[in-house]
Amino acid sequence: MKTFVIGDVHGRCAQLRSLLEMLPRDESSDMLVFLGDLIDRGPDAPGCVDHVLKLSRSNPEHVTCLRGNHEQMLLDFIEGTSNIWITPVTGGGRTFEQYAGQTLIVNSELNLDEARHTIENKIPREHLEFFRERPFYHEDEYALYVHAGLEHGKHPRETSPQLLLWSRDMDFYKNYRGKPCLFGHTPTAFLPLRGRVGRHGIYIFHSAIGIDTGYNHSSPLSCLSLPNFTLYQSFADGREETHQITSFIPETLKAMQTKAGDRLNPNRPFIRPR
Repeated sequence: MKTFVIGDVHGRCAQLRSLLEMLPRDESSDMLVFLGDLIDRGPDAPGCVDHVLKLSRSNPEHVTCLRGNHEQMLLDFIEGTSNIWITPVTGGGRTFEQYAGQTLIVNSELNLDEARHTIENKIPREHLEFFRERPFYHEDEYALYVHAGLEHGKHPRETSPQLLLWSRDMDFYKNYRGKPCLFGHTPTAFLPLRGRVGRHGIYIFHSAIGIDTGYNHSSPLSCLSLPNFTLYQSFADGREETHQITSFIPETLKAMQTKAGDRLNPNRPFIRPR
């Protein structure tokens, strides 16, 4: 069994479809994990949500999508608890336009109420239900999977949802040594230099593994498979790349590869170390 983990998608539906086609995934046994942030910024957030929703509903035991802070911001806006989703920096305005078919204009409290009412009624019910059903973390034999990070010394089930969605903790990036943890949320270009793996753009340091490889025209959408550490990337210009990560892998993660190799080759002769 392998686990394929996809970083922040942010509305890049064409790249997502290309990336999924690259994956040598056995749908009957391999796990597919999305780290959240399907929406905002990109050209087709509704398409991303619809595609991942269908994948999840058709194979719920082997496909899961976590809640990202962008999905949470949208839900908070609809519920009237926060308006941060409609600020320009989040890219929520593009998602509003894609669902509502109109430009987001907010110049008054009346505009704000109208926008809230519009987006709540224009987003398909199944998409809203999907956002609300998203878990905050996933765990399997290989790793923990969260959107943003972990609270020091705590399992995700003991960590606050706010921190799982929003954390940008330098101590976690530099010093986490627990069960391997894959995360998105913070583009790897903003993570500590020492953990960035070559030109591929992912981050590995001790047991923290970041795979949000950014959002701009030249940024790939990335998927890392465990335990073999194969990296799959699709680009906006149609390029596709596959890399076998062999350098900078901490010993704790190399043990996962060895264990997987033993399962795949049970008759491999034992060589006693000298």
